[in-house]
Amino acid sequence: MATKKRDYYEVLGLNKDAPEAEIKKAYRKLAMKHHPDRNPDSKDGEEKFKEAKEAYEILTDPEKRRAYDAYGHAGVNPQMGAGPGQEGFGGFAEAFGDIFSDIFGGGQGRGRASVFRGADLRYNLEVSLEQAARGSETKIRIPTMETCETCKGSGAKPGTHPKTCDTCHGAGTVRLSQGFFSIQQTCPTCHGTGKTVTDPCATCRGAGRLKKHKTLAVKIPSGVDEGDRIRLSGEGEAGVNGGPAGDLYVVIHLKAHGVFQRDGDDLHCEMPISFTQAALGGEIDIPTLDGSAKIKVPPETQTGQVFRLRGKGIKGVRSSYPGDLLCEVVVETPVRLTERQRELLRELEDINTKDANRHNPRAKSFMDKVREFFAG
Repeated sequence: MATKKRDYYEVLGLNKDAPEAEIKKAYRKLAMKHHPDRNPDSKDGEEKFKEAKEAYEILTDPEKRRAYDAYGHAGVNPQMGAGPGQEGFGGFAEAFGDIFSDIFGGGQGRGRASVFRGADLRYNLEVSLEQAARGSETKIRIPTMETCETCKGSGAKPGTHPKTCDTCHGAGTVRLSQGFFSIQQTCPTCHGTGKTVTDPCATCRGAGRLKKHKTLAVKIPSGVDEGDRIRLSGEGEAGVNGGPAGDLYVVIHLKAHGVFQRDGDDLHCEMPISFTQAALGGEIDIPTLDGSAKIKVPPETQTGQVFRLRGKGIKGVRSSYPGDLLCEVVVETPVRLTERQRELLRELEDINTKDANRHNPRAKSFMDKVREFFAG
């Protein structure tokens, strides 16, 4: 039995009137928590990441969000009438639009063949954090339906012309009377074109369109983030019967980075330092997207302490200033010790133990609380 899908707002922990900024913020939080690269052995985490990503993609698309709010998961189900490469909502809306048009005679009018806009296409583009921060240009190759060059979209063999459909007389629709109702529907002979082809084009076999691949140059603006969309107007599928071409939406997805995690315009990273560096302090080099930078680590630094480098994050597409880089210090316990190192550490431990209140106040306080707990 298939698992019932959870409500998208419930997945992100939001109310239905949540603005887009809150949706993005909630998604980033879940994505950082459940990303497969941070939880390589967690199957549950991977499923939650996919679930959050799906909810984010639907709720940040205004058209899909309206369909989801109105019809639930059925409104964005790609199987509800959408063809290959079409958005789920487009197929759903068009299916209902055709029904209402047939009943009430709206849309095309009489005596004129149906004209259809080409389908919008979606392309998922993975970019590195560096490409997203600085912007770049890349080329993509996409499958699409294009107007046949041989017949110029008519579907007829060169030198011949399509004929007016004998069934609908060029209207593209026919009316059926059933009692008190007169129902208008797409002509079954010409399928709404208003014309029939007796001598079809050998290239497209009468379809007027061909499935091809085309290469496009896509400019990625600096500062793009996960889920941002770049619209290429008129680069979708060709229209039918002279209709306009659809659009191509390039959806940005950020590749996992080996050093940084992005949170809006801010960057986060972990910086391991040695036990002695944490205790004595000093200056260390940390990485940034523009090269290395130096920070001063004060003596007695504890693991988990965060250092902020202002302006070393990313300047978002809609931001006036770049974000910050937040570097979390992780004190690394030394490994593969020599005998001399062991002797020095034992000596240090003896000194610390004799005056624990001074050298290990947090450990001393914790142990006092433990003793009080068991004594009480």
